[in-house]
Amino acid sequence: MAITATQVFVYLQLLDLLTTLLGFRLGASEASPFIRVLMHAGPAVGVMISKCIALGLGAYCVYSKKYGLIRLASYWYGGLVVWNLLILLTAQGPALR
Repeated sequence: MAITATQVFVYLQLLDLLTTLLGFRLGASEASPFIRVLMHAGPAVGVMISKCIALGLGAYCVYSKKYGLIRLASYWYGGLVVWNLLILLTAQGPALR
């Protein structure tokens, strides 16, 4: 069973969501100005809105057969998940004290 670039993109969105929310719980802050604006509705809501936007753009790429763009975005989100994991490993939040 082969995993397509689209499936990897969706999995990375889920991993980014989970690692970001866990980072918030450990005291990390959001670095993206765009996401920070969305977070005025609440941290979890803002991140979920950004994931909906990303998945919507991914769906548009599938619709327009821009699979190379999805692959490129997957590399970006893969790096972002690694970044989030590094932040989690070095977090000094209240849960780790």
